[in-house]
Amino acid sequence: MRWAGLTTCVALLGFSATGQEMKELFDGKTLKGWIQRGGKAKYTVEDGCIVGSTVPGTPNSFLCTEKEYGDFILELDFKVDPKLNSGVQIRSQCFDQPTVVEYKGKTIKVPAGRVHGYQVEIDPSARAWSGGIYDEGCRGWLCDLKDKPDAQKAFKQNEWNHFRIECKGDSIKTWINGVPAADLKDDRVKKGFIALQVHANKVEGLQVRWRNLRLREL
Repeated sequence: MRWAGLTTCVALLGFSATGQEMKELFDGKTLKGWIQRGGKAKYTVEDGCIVGSTVPGTPNSFLCTEKEYGDFILELDFKVDPKLNSGVQIRSQCFDQPTVVEYKGKTIKVPAGRVHGYQVEIDPSARAWSGGIYDEGCRGWLCDLKDKPDAQKAFKQNEWNHFRIECKGDSIKTWINGVPAADLKDDRVKKGFIALQVHANKVEGLQVRWRNLRLREL
């Protein structure tokens, strides 16, 4: 009986640890814990998804976590209109005042209120760079997918896709639908918020959806 009781306790502890391994960033019902920055695209909750919809005449929009994260594993699903560019910001920042950032001898000028930082690209165009890493508002492309044909082919048009994103120190790696995509070494920013982008667009009502946003801090 003593061994049976011990076995039961160990099993329960293991279940608890596994259950807490990935934290939900989105409760499936509200946008609690998130704040919008940048443009005025519409963010709503529908059927357990965060839905971003384009609004003409407004710049890139970002729905940002209130909390910042450094080293983590992030997993999520997304579905995007073929005519809309989007992305997932990681370790990103936004300053209240115009700011000058110095990095490896280069000067980067960041306007007040400008969301900037690493972005895991969502790209439904023929280029198919979903999973590549773009430095939004700063240095541009850091790791594209022009030499990653398997990753380019992994994106599924008009269907749900899955991202896995790993940030550990200066290493950032991504997978799209289980296929390795970006593998970047960069140490400009080590901590920041996560954000969901709706890219500026002249057409109203184009949508991108996200669901099952889960994160484990390392």
